[in-house]
Formats: sequence, C-alpha cells, structure tokens
Amino acid sequence: MIKLVSWNVNGLRACVNKGFNDYFAETDADIFCVQETKLQEGQICLDQGEESRQYWNYAIKKGYSGTAVFTKIQPLSVRYGMEEDEEPEGRIITLEFESFYLVNVYTPNAKRDLARLPYRVEWEDRFRSYLLQLDAKKPVIACGDLNVAHEEIDIKNARSNRGNSGFTDEERGKMTELLGAGFIDTFRHFYPEKDDAFTWWSNMPGVRERNVGWRIDYFIASARLAPALHRRRD
Repeated sequence: MIKLVSWNVNGLRACVNKGFNDYFAETDADIFCVQETKLQEGQICLDQGEESRQYWNYAIKKGYSGTAVFTKIQPLSVRYGMEEDEEPEGRIITLEFESFYLVNVYTPNAKRDLARLPYRVEWEDRFRSYLLQLDAKKPVIACGDLNVAHEEIDIKNARSNRGNSGFTDEERGKMTELLGAGFIDTFRHFYPEKDDAFTWWSNMPGVRERNVGWRIDYFIASARLAPALHRRRD
C-alpha cells in the first residue's frame, strides 16, 4: 500500500518555520505533494532523508505559485507542465511510476473579479485532455489544490457564494466534466454525504473556528483504481 499526502502550504518557507518538517516526518508518506511553494531555486534547502527524492517546479514570477513532490519511490520519469516549455507558473509535476502516474497540480485561480475565468476554463480543458492522455497508458492519480468547491456540500455558504471565484457554474462544470471523463473524487468515493469537510478557510476572524470553509483540495483518480483505494485511518 502506498501512502500519499497533498498540502497547499501557501508559502513553504513560512510553513517550515511553523512545523512543516515535523508534520512531514509524522505522516511518513511515500509520496508527499505540496502546492503554492512561493519560492525560487536555491531559496530553501530541505533535508528529508536519504530515501526521499525531491522534484520542484518553480514559477518564473517570484513569490508565486510553484509545486514540489517528495517521494521515497523512484519514478520512471518526471515531467514539468502539460506541454514542453509551457509552465511559467510552475503548476504541474507529473511522476511516472510502474503502475500509475502521479500528477501534482495547483489549478489557476479565476481571481476575485473573475478576470482570469476565461483562461481558467481553457486551462481546465487542456488539463482534462492531458490526464486522459496519461490515463490511456496507465491509471492516474491527480492531487492538489484544484481551486473549486464542486458541489454545494463542499462549501459552507453555497447560496451566498454562488458565482464567486471557485464556485462559479463554469468552474464547477469543468470539475463535473473531469469526473465524467472516467475519474473519481476519492473523498466523495468514501464519504458521499459528509458535510463540513473543508480544506480552506479565509483569513477573516473566527472563520476557521466556526468551520466556515471550502473543500478545494482533492485526490482525483482513474475510476479503475477504486478497488485499490484505502480511506485514511486516524
């Protein structure tokens, strides 16, 4: 059994100062994926043990986006981005293993004023096509911050947030299309009716304490992997 962990750290250097290494050691994951590292090459040095290999995709823009994967399992190949020389924002790392592909992704945000929604929709179509290309070769596990609350159960205040970035009909529809293309939301596979299960909260006072959040972080897997999945045991 392989243990996978995904975490949007919202700035890895700051997260390290708040106990990242302790959590990393505690989880003892075989593959540990992080998003929104917000750093450039040479700005951090992490020693996660001899058995852990590190792969980084840095954004060209300083202090922005970025992804990384730490793995105890030697990948057969590593790819950065969906297309050659296409990832200036460092959003995707793909590791090929013997029996599956692992895709670590930080999906673009549509922005508060939805200025980037057209790009987001176009990006979603390319991302779905990319996963399908991989899936035609071997099963896929895609994890990370997908920046969308798919259903009303995935957000605390669905009515008041309808149409806001991360909960527009367009973004939710693209997630529906992805799942309809032969993939499953692994959390909903195990917990189809569990509410108040959120992964992101705003910085407004008291929001996290009252659990007024969104579920925007996912593990998406090829549907044929369903029999091999195991729910987390606390």
